[in-house]
Amino acid sequence: MDLKGLEFSKMHGLGNDYVVIDESQEIKITEESKTEFSIEVCRRGFSIGADGVIFVTKTDGKGDICFRIFNADGSEAEMCGNGIRCLSKFIYDKNIIKKDLIDVETLGGIKTVEVTSENGISKLFRVDMGLSTFNTSDIPMISENDEFLEDRLAVDGEDICLSVVSVGNPHAIIFVDSVDSVDLDRFGPAIENHEVFPERINVHFVEIISDKEIKMLTWERGAGYTHACGTGATSSVLTGYKLSKLNSKVFVHLPGGELEIEVYKKNDSLGAFMKGDAQLVFDGKLN
Repeated sequence: MDLKGLEFSKMHGLGNDYVVIDESQEIKITEESKTEFSIEVCRRGFSIGADGVIFVTKTDGKGDICFRIFNADGSEAEMCGNGIRCLSKFIYDKNIIKKDLIDVETLGGIKTVEVTSENGISKLFRVDMGLSTFNTSDIPMISENDEFLEDRLAVDGEDICLSVVSVGNPHAIIFVDSVDSVDLDRFGPAIENHEVFPERINVHFVEIISDKEIKMLTWERGAGYTHACGTGATSSVLTGYKLSKLNSKVFVHLPGGELEIEVYKKNDSLGAFMKGDAQLVFDGKLN
């Protein structure tokens, strides 16, 4: 691929970093090249380096803008909480869409983002993450159970008590006494690639400080250890709420910073709002 001169932005949400490519007016990277491109530019030490690549693309009419995200291994993800905040800051600050409420089209459905700004610059983002599902067939997870909540799974010779949930992408939640004692390099990839998860899964270890505060450690599908995961924080709080471990409004401490998650009920389902910031690191061009 000859992409000399291609403009990009480097952004992060709580240390979860992305290369952002604006394709809202024209396609810059062909569909068949997006995987190869994502793998190449995400290589730390050899290229820009990132947890993934965000493509800002035209909507098919369902939302104001379309959000596509590729992991560092080239796989495309359905949704990303930190990524959607980065996208929202990108399109707002660069005047692509200057609205206080933005409907973002994702593979995980439409997500509405409320933008708080100051002097025309976005500062904070409150994202309606939509409704969750705990149904194993929706995760997907190979299981005889309709839901898998604090059940045992054999992982690398150990019985791990975990729960699974989807907020547009799949998550495994493991409540632990201390995240500092977790062997993430061992259990993260072992759970992510477990045979019961045919499409792999994001993995989160959660320490409950109180019913309004948790600490979280993440192994992200296709990226490995990340400083933060917005959909993971949302999934952890939703799971804790469903299991009566957490309140409806929870502060989540991640290695990269904090997020605020607020659970809501709609009919018989649980949804959540995620609130946090995003930052532009720099704009650049490929040599």
